Amino acid sequence: MLTLIRMENSGLVHMLCDDKYEDLGRMYNLFRRATDGLLKIREVMTSHIRESGKQLVTGPERLKDPVEFVQRLLDEKDKYDKIINMSFNSDRSFQNALNSSFEYFINLNPRSPEFISLFVDDKLRKGLKGVTEDDVEVTLDKVMMLFRYLQEKNVFEKYYKQHLAKRLLSGKTVSDDAERSLIVKLKTKCGYQFTSKLEGMFTYMKTSQDTMQGFYASHPELGDGPTLTVQVLTTGSWPTQSSVTCNLPAEMSALCEKFRSYYLGTRTGRRLSWQTNMGTADLKATFGKGQKHELNVSTYQMCVLMMFNNADRLSYKEIEQATEIPAQDLKRCLQSLALVKGRNVLRKEPMSKDVGEDDAFFVNDKFSSKLYKVKVGTVVSQKESELEKQETRQRVEEDRKPQIEAAIVRIMKSRKQLDHNNLIAEVTKQLQSRFLANPTEVKKRIESLIERDFLERDDTDIKLYRYLA
Repeated sequence: MLTLIRMENSGLVHMLCDDKYEDLGRMYNLFRRATDGLLKIREVMTSHIRESGKQLVTGPERLKDPVEFVQRLLDEKDKYDKIINMSFNSDRSFQNALNSSFEYFINLNPRSPEFISLFVDDKLRKGLKGVTEDDVEVTLDKVMMLFRYLQEKNVFEKYYKQHLAKRLLSGKTVSDDAERSLIVKLKTKCGYQFTSKLEGMFTYMKTSQDTMQGFYASHPELGDGPTLTVQVLTTGSWPTQSSVTCNLPAEMSALCEKFRSYYLGTRTGRRLSWQTNMGTADLKATFGKGQKHELNVSTYQMCVLMMFNNADRLSYKEIEQATEIPAQDLKRCLQSLALVKGRNVLRKEPMSKDVGEDDAFFVNDKFSSKLYKVKVGTVVSQKESELEKQETRQRVEEDRKPQIEAAIVRIMKSRKQLDHNNLIAEVTKQLQSRFLANPTEVKKRIESLIERDFLERDDTDIKLYRYLA
């Protein structure tokens, strides 16, 4: 049997690589007659899938494009599903071996949860040509298979919540039905607690529409000037953002204050803080030869562009001082306004690929586009930087602490007393649907609960804990 399996140009690995369905079927039917025959096929197949999967998720070249990274995993899964169905008689033991292999190598890359969320974001964004809702649904079903293999599902949740927030706020989701369909799939797999905040985001989008109708009904005089649309997001449901503010143009600042007065006047005990880094704006602009366009820009870009209503030329320092936009965001903002071909509504001197602090900017009078409405995107990296990755990881670790403590208290409340090793094992088992609990962190949470008089150690056995009612 091993001789047949290991033959160099016609053995099992060769057949798997070249999708030799009929040959694999013959091998399966032959080997099932022998004791441990199928076991030997499974062992070699598992070893091959794990090795090739490891190369798929760890090679530096493979990590450049998150969407391609996940698509390769989906293609690999489709390939072996087809082999098992067509050649191995849909054998459950082979399917289990495939699942355990995927779980092994997907979790070798700590960025897998982030990349899967980016892949979903790419598929659910509006504007993909030739993609129907049925295509999206099929793709989401496949992605859920990969999601099931993740050991750190709460890391995926953290990224998914950020990406969903951006899609909802920018109106760039392919459809609410597709978004809700994925949330239903996540709820089925992970329970209500996992998705309650995601569902809350849709609720607050609807509430915000009603709030805006009330605001304009109470301020009929605002019909002629600039208009404002505010999404009021509760910190409990939406991903927490560092409160980054900038100096809004006087016209918009006055509108924002009117909204603040209206909102706080109708609701007590609330506090509003503006998240200008998450907003967008539509500006009407007239260029050199009288050509008119409507520019769809970010709030930061709006703040920069409206300065040119009163100035022909502005230095980087002047813009930075007037808007107080954080330096990194301002440079990205100016880069997208002045250096992206076909979207360069500004020009800069000296002309170079990057924005420097000694640069000067002025309106591009020669700007033209075939479209009346022009979207000016912001230059942004798709993946997180190392610093952003560390910050996300820290937030995830902080979010895990109360979940670990809640699991410990639940277990101890029902068991009354338990030794250290069994408590660690039960906590790990209870939390494995969301993440793989670190025993060191569980131990720290036990110590914290002892300090706060939820638990106590036995007088004679320090490894035995008791629940304090």
